[in-house]
Amino acid sequence: MKNMTLRDSANLAERFAKPSRRMFLSVTALSAAGFLIGCDSKPTTPAATGPAEAFDAAMNWFVRVGSDNTVTVLNKHIEFGQGTATGLSTLVAEEMDADWSQIRVEHAPADASKYGNTILGGAQGTGGSTAMADSYQKMRVAGAGARAMLIAAAAKRFGVDAGTLAIEKGVVRTADGSKKATFGELAADAAKIAPPAVETLKFKDAANYTYVGKSFARLDSPGKTDGSAVFGYDYRPKDAVTALIARPPKFGGTVKSFDDSAAKKLPGTVAVVQVPQGVAVLAKDMWAAIKAREALKVEWDFAKAETRGSAEMMADYKKLASGAGVSARKEGDAAAAMKGAKKKLSADFEFPFLAHAPLEALNCTVVLTADSCEMWFGSQFPSLDQPTAAAIAGLKPEQVKIHTLYAGGSFGRRATPTADLAAEAVGVAKAWGGKAPVKLVHTREDDIKGGYYRPMVLHRMAAGLDAQGVPVAWTNRIVTQSIMEGTPFLPAGQIDFTAIEGSADLPYVFANMDVDVHLPKSAVPVLWWRSVGHTHTAFATEVFLDEVAKAAGKDPLEFRRTLLAKHPRHLGVLNLAAEKAGWGTPMEKGRARGIAVHESFSSFVAHVAEITVKPDRSFTVDRVVCAVDCGIAVNPDVIVAQMEGGIGYGLSAALHEAITLTKGEVDQSNFTDYTILRASEMPKVEVHIVPSTEKPTGVGEPGLPPIAPAVANAIFAATGKSVRKLPMGTKVPA
Repeated sequence: MKNMTLRDSANLAERFAKPSRRMFLSVTALSAAGFLIGCDSKPTTPAATGPAEAFDAAMNWFVRVGSDNTVTVLNKHIEFGQGTATGLSTLVAEEMDADWSQIRVEHAPADASKYGNTILGGAQGTGGSTAMADSYQKMRVAGAGARAMLIAAAAKRFGVDAGTLAIEKGVVRTADGSKKATFGELAADAAKIAPPAVETLKFKDAANYTYVGKSFARLDSPGKTDGSAVFGYDYRPKDAVTALIARPPKFGGTVKSFDDSAAKKLPGTVAVVQVPQGVAVLAKDMWAAIKAREALKVEWDFAKAETRGSAEMMADYKKLASGAGVSARKEGDAAAAMKGAKKKLSADFEFPFLAHAPLEALNCTVVLTADSCEMWFGSQFPSLDQPTAAAIAGLKPEQVKIHTLYAGGSFGRRATPTADLAAEAVGVAKAWGGKAPVKLVHTREDDIKGGYYRPMVLHRMAAGLDAQGVPVAWTNRIVTQSIMEGTPFLPAGQIDFTAIEGSADLPYVFANMDVDVHLPKSAVPVLWWRSVGHTHTAFATEVFLDEVAKAAGKDPLEFRRTLLAKHPRHLGVLNLAAEKAGWGTPMEKGRARGIAVHESFSSFVAHVAEITVKPDRSFTVDRVVCAVDCGIAVNPDVIVAQMEGGIGYGLSAALHEAITLTKGEVDQSNFTDYTILRASEMPKVEVHIVPSTEKPTGVGEPGLPPIAPAVANAIFAATGKSVRKLPMGTKVPA
């Protein structure tokens, strides 16, 4: 592999495969504009045949205006709790001057040529906290373009110059107010007008914003509150059967033979079919499917399966770490500087496999016919799911229609490069012959025991200080499985950046630095998990940095400030979090603070965690002060919610979560033994947003990486004991 660094990455797009020129043109990635309104493939509008007939008029690919005066925003990024439905619709409402009560939102259809994510190389998908970064300008253009078309329609109707018209809360008015029309009244005429060229559009000045920068109710909250919102698990067409798959207990195992005679005798069993993933049972309902699967007798072939336990795998990782890996970043001569250092430190940091464990069980409903495939589920990557389903069904991608529904969480689990959920569902439907709709479900046990996971990781750290306590050398060796290898997102010959992000692009200034990586293989399936590589690189870096600061005789905050002198946005959140937390002020006996700062997905977050250590060595996390710089705060309330959620999710993993294997089989099965954070353990959280005029970046993941090291550093401050292995539990190290 070629050496690769992530240092000083200018934007998220550089971290992903660059799209081809053809892809670039087809995905509407038109420089800063991002979306071509004046395209030939503008949606057609149903003609209104009578004054009472309701219709929707398509202004462009992202906006429809209804004769009932509603404005529907087509969201090309799935909504699974992170707020895209509200955030992106805010931009459309702002540029259109619509009234918020008019706004509706739907998931866009699967069509990468119109709805591709340019940061993800043109794929239509949601991940890497890219939704706002990718669609910010596109949605502004869509809203401004629709506004211009409505004004043009009104000008023609009123017989006045368009420049004299104004819009307020979805009503177009003449200067004197004598004539006015709602969006709904103008919709049909506006849709007949040629979309304006992007360069002619006028965007609102920030000083005149009505919605951007303000907090107000999310669009998805009412439906999720009253139960009208449709999640994938809610959808069940008439005559559908439920499908479950019996999977090998060891990863890499295959079916040698099976006996389904007992299963077929049970009431409710419809069929049993073999699929690449194992043996699928189809039944009239969930309970019947569970009982039928339990009655199966399957003989497995483990010739190519993973048979090691997680302890054995970590031992192998440590052996690998004794030798150099593939270089990811090299500055100066760290080996020579380390030899001459007056003080030397070293530490190993260990991280377990982690399950995503979204609360909604994974599911996918399929209706398969000879010439079509229709699917309903929380599709995180439609442009991967669509061709995968087509290939399995023997169809063309355009013959596969995906209905993206709400998903009850993902954290990366619904974004497998192999499109595992879609592949399984279509595979079962095809094996059965498409006789009726098939609703494939993963039980909680399927999800916990069957993968995919955040990889297990080892970091081997070392640092050297001179006589004045100045760091002269820093080395970081990483051992972990590759997530990206074999996916369409990793260019040939490059290191899997998800393994080294946060380490290879470290902002701290060290004159001599080495970062390298080993990427061992295993049959255990791994996947990006909320904040991906930053989940471990932030912890290893920030915890080890506190140890180095103590060895240098420096305050952890001041030590960071010195090393971050050339990084103002890191310093901005670091200083704000420290100020709001009262860093340096006295605390009661047994209480302590820890600090950590990290950049991920071009957003900057610092946390100060306050803990209380009790005489029995147990501790509680009492308060977390968060500072975030994510560029323009489109909806501050969504940002706060995502920081709070990231802190809770990260704290859960830091304290409790681990997937362990014994002889290749996962030990955990449900929330009874895969423990997650309880409500009583959630600390008080304060979120402070740094004012910014930078383009907005993501908030779904960046709140997570600094929380575990902030807590570990508070433990270190309180006890002098380092936390080097996760999960840390709820007692400080002895």
